[in-house]
Amino acid sequence: MKWDWSAVGDFMPHFWDGLLVTLQALVLGSLISFALGLVWALLMRAPTRWVRWPVGVFTEFIRNTPLLVQLFFLFYVLPEWEITFSAMTTGVVAIGLHYSTYTMQVYRAGIEGVPTGQWEAATALNLPMTRTWTAVILPQAIRRVVPALGNYVISMLKDTPLLMAITVLDMLGEARLFAQQNFQFTEPLTVIGVAFILIAYPASLLMRALERRLVR
Repeated sequence: MKWDWSAVGDFMPHFWDGLLVTLQALVLGSLISFALGLVWALLMRAPTRWVRWPVGVFTEFIRNTPLLVQLFFLFYVLPEWEITFSAMTTGVVAIGLHYSTYTMQVYRAGIEGVPTGQWEAATALNLPMTRTWTAVILPQAIRRVVPALGNYVISMLKDTPLLMAITVLDMLGEARLFAQQNFQFTEPLTVIGVAFILIAYPASLLMRALERRLVR
């Protein structure tokens, strides 16, 4: 097999376009998953089961169905109900919604890990419930779960190639398109593989360092 450096040079402009799309999907999807995950976690602590039960059923359904199926549903089925989004928006929403059901569990573990004495101290100080959550419970819970949330960001990065199924040209989408047009598969796919490693591995090292720092 002969390595063609000219093919790498020709592919690089497409690579940068795909990288930008990948990072956009990753950042926006992460923000949605973090925000929605916290919402689900708080709703699951609601005093009435009429709130907990629907949230539990919905999140279990999302968590136990493939992300690819959810992408197809949002992109191809919703337009039949006159609900239409761009491919990129659909992909970001699908990734964020899917992973919010995992970050929910992370938040729940963090909240349950806050010592009982903290709740008792807030009650003794007669703090309003909103103040108890925002000033006492959530700051401690989120500090505990940051490394776990970071691990899900890496998982989201590795799932962004699924967006190619709904016509979003992320890094892999650009590589596939270039390969099909030029009949050169080795170079663009190798570049993409290396790019994922160069993004994911340092991120995983950062998460480990952050975890060690936060557990001190």
